[in-house]
Amino acid sequence: MNFPFYIAKRYLVSKKSRNIINIISGISVVGVAVGTMALIVILSAFNGLDSLVKSLFNSFDPDIKIVAAQGKTFDVDSVFLLKIKETEGVVDLVEVIEEEALLQYNKRQHIGVIKGVSDNFGTLSGIDTMLIEGDYRLKIQNRPVAILGYGVAYHLSVGIDFIRPLKIYVPQRGKKVSQDPREAFNIELITPAGIFSVQQEYDTKYIIVPIEFAKKLTSYKKQRTALEIKVDSNFSVDAVKENLAKTLGTNFLIKNRYEQHILLYKIMKTEKWAIFLILSFILLIASFNVIASLTMLIIDKKKDIQILQSLGATNGAIRKIFLFEGWLISVVGAIAGLFLGATLCLIQIYTGIIPFQGDGFVFNSYPVELQTTDFFMVLGIVLLIGFFTAWYPVRNISQKHLS
Repeated sequence: MNFPFYIAKRYLVSKKSRNIINIISGISVVGVAVGTMALIVILSAFNGLDSLVKSLFNSFDPDIKIVAAQGKTFDVDSVFLLKIKETEGVVDLVEVIEEEALLQYNKRQHIGVIKGVSDNFGTLSGIDTMLIEGDYRLKIQNRPVAILGYGVAYHLSVGIDFIRPLKIYVPQRGKKVSQDPREAFNIELITPAGIFSVQQEYDTKYIIVPIEFAKKLTSYKKQRTALEIKVDSNFSVDAVKENLAKTLGTNFLIKNRYEQHILLYKIMKTEKWAIFLILSFILLIASFNVIASLTMLIIDKKKDIQILQSLGATNGAIRKIFLFEGWLISVVGAIAGLFLGATLCLIQIYTGIIPFQGDGFVFNSYPVELQTTDFFMVLGIVLLIGFFTAWYPVRNISQKHLS
């Protein structure tokens, strides 16, 4: 066995002549363990939120979305749509018309976005799994019906059991302003058939309607605001995206799920790393106890140092003893912290002991997800901090005790 490591291990577990050193060493281990546990729990919580947001967006957003590179709309015809459907890897395609509208129910009003979609929108998205009231259907007995976001329904006080229809106002394109403002709008009535909840940004914004109803409201004929595409699971989304870009040219923007919400994902990643750096700094402060513990241990073991020198131990070996001692404190604290952090996360995963506050959430408990890379990353930063906090007092041994 390595001689310095063996002596360091004995110093860690043996009683010191001054009991305060044992107490400080214990506090050092606890401080490192708590800091490590906090890192694992916070990173796992961010992982859970990230996965939750992605799963919620995935239920509403397509694998690939095609929009105009310039302007709001683009023209489509059967040849154009067939060209996209024949692209290798494309399973399904939904035509979309989105337009801002004034929604009115009784005396309540709300600004939202009508999203007119093809009949196959339910098979392309997972919106039917996000319904909290009613059923997913766009027509009842050939009459168009609407699926409202939870926030829209809340602001308008709409219930699917109510008989009164929802009134939708959409500005007429190219219409001159007249004395009667109502003449500048296309106005249609539609009955709510369901309420969905995906994410606040969507819930307070969208109302899903049949595309024929949206065409009538917006006076669009061949124009579409977007095409949403489902990709075969056996194909790479990026590969299909590249094929579509070659087929359609530069007049269109082709976005995968990440690019549809690139700002949000960047913010979430930045927040995770910012929290990691802040907690690492707190862990560094907690590790200062290791400096105090090692300094007092070196003073306590003056006679041991002289005896080891008399037995032939080199100055480098003696330094390694105390360096290993400080590092062992960090290692024990790190292992304990990783175990405690993983235990807390597993308890939350399997029992959901910490619930979401409020109503209307698709998930009842706070999401947590353990990732192996986080464990290695946290262990690495703890050992790095432990090395430097051990090295600082050990470097002074030669100046004071090894002469």
